[in-house]
Amino acid sequence: MQNILDAILAGDTASEDFANLPLPESYRAATVRKDEVDMFEGLASRDKDPRKSLHVEEVALPELGPGEALVAVMASAINYNTVWTSIFEPVSTFGFLERYGRLSELTKRHDLPYHVVGSDLAGVVLKTGPGVTKWKPGAEVVAHCLSVELEDPAGHDDTMMDPQQRIWGFETNFGGLAHIALVKSNQLLDKPDHLTWEEAASPGLVNATAYRQLVSKNAGQMKQGDNVLIWGASGGLGGFATQYALNGGANPICVVSNEEKAKIVRSMGAEMVINRSEENWKFWNDEGTQQNPKEWQRLGKRIRELTGGEDIDIVFEHPGRETFGASVYVTRKGGTITTCASTTGYLHEYDNRYLWMNLKRIVSSHFANYREAYEANRLIAQGKIHPTLSKTYTLDEVGQAALDVHHNKHQGKVGVLCLAPEEGLGVRDTEKRAKHETAINRFRGV
Repeated sequence: MQNILDAILAGDTASEDFANLPLPESYRAATVRKDEVDMFEGLASRDKDPRKSLHVEEVALPELGPGEALVAVMASAINYNTVWTSIFEPVSTFGFLERYGRLSELTKRHDLPYHVVGSDLAGVVLKTGPGVTKWKPGAEVVAHCLSVELEDPAGHDDTMMDPQQRIWGFETNFGGLAHIALVKSNQLLDKPDHLTWEEAASPGLVNATAYRQLVSKNAGQMKQGDNVLIWGASGGLGGFATQYALNGGANPICVVSNEEKAKIVRSMGAEMVINRSEENWKFWNDEGTQQNPKEWQRLGKRIRELTGGEDIDIVFEHPGRETFGASVYVTRKGGTITTCASTTGYLHEYDNRYLWMNLKRIVSSHFANYREAYEANRLIAQGKIHPTLSKTYTLDEVGQAALDVHHNKHQGKVGVLCLAPEEGLGVRDTEKRAKHETAINRFRGV
């Protein structure tokens, strides 16, 4: 691995020299283990500790198949799917790996007693399999997390509709929280050249997810002038949704949990901000079984105070159970609630009268197809959308990084250095970076 790292840090190593580098038989990776899936049995979700279930250990280098690439990972990032994997909720991911392993002789590689996790990366292509022509060893890349077989006609209009669509590093093995990752070559995108490794790794999953959910024709179809309610507007998803609303000429109504987060979204340019800790909404009654419409009405009134009497055109929904009833209620007649993730619970409740009688739409959204991921990364490369990286850990600290996200102690995205020995490396275009330095660092240390 040291020879590989030296070649990357040199910054001018030729592609053929990368191609001739010997690959190790094993590499360091963050894993969960199949024999530990019951370790948190009986504990409440919040009490399940990723530091106990995530292990950094040596694993065997997987065989490289057709249409695939091995990438030296300089940096990665934490997503909620890594938290879910580490606490074995809502189900163990080993079920995903077992089902994928039954698909073909090649996919059997993924069905192992350990799962290398992680759905983001920035790094350098080391080797490609048969049939790969677009990417060469030495290419500096980021990876989106859509793994898709594309053998079924259902996926050829929108690859997210493919019956074999999976999220890499969550529903497949050999993810990005490691020194080497195995990806399909059609997951690769050019690394934005004005960003460090850790900055470039951090947007991937959440940036493309927000793009599809809010902007794409496949979900929100946001247009200029739309009033967009964004829950968790300074978080991993919400931080990008806020940027897309502002860039697209919409009016974000940003819901945050404290004044510190309010300052972040205001610094992006958002003017309509709701601090929910000051509002103290109780969308659910104390027994937790019956929703409280009067509180939905209070939210709607607060929104109209900010918008000059207008209601919400699009809700960017990802908390799920805690907020969904309110989201449906406050959306205007004919408006849209776009939903993904459900970080506060998957079992949503809402009063269908406010949906059905007012012709509102609930639109589900899940990650992004290759084209959407490309467009989202292109905007990062152009400096029109910026990373939301707040803190970076080393690979050995991956359990603590996941715990921070699990307990919502983070802002924006939490990065993880993999092969990169320190932060700040990998910038190739210093002039472009200088133009966007303030925006790039907006979430740092918050």
